[in-house]
Amino acid sequence: MPDATSTSNPPKMLRVLKTEEKGSDVNLATYLLLDGFQNAYDTAVLVTNDSDLLEPLRVVRNVLGLQVGILCPNAKASWVLRPPTVNFLKRIRIGVLANSQFPSQLTDGAGTFQKPKNW
Repeated sequence: MPDATSTSNPPKMLRVLKTEEKGSDVNLATYLLLDGFQNAYDTAVLVTNDSDLLEPLRVVRNVLGLQVGILCPNAKASWVLRPPTVNFLKRIRIGVLANSQFPSQLTDGAGTFQKPKNW
């Protein structure tokens, strides 16, 4: 990517690690609304801290009259994803997350496989 402080033309290029995902928030919002309009749930629970979901959450709560909650994977939840935007907000505790993991080795119809070491 171009160095924002570069004064040369063309700008000095830097190697960067870019970890943002593309499209998952739009897909989540689409199905949250679609399922809500189809009355497929009474309460939606999202595992997220993505403030881009603010407007779909407002529609679900204020227009459709459905309940919606957030399970936050971060230590601090986005301030826009807190009540009254949603009905409830819970932080996912590290111990609960650790106790919810599958074993390191599993077997299915295709054979035995291992969880990656860096997980």
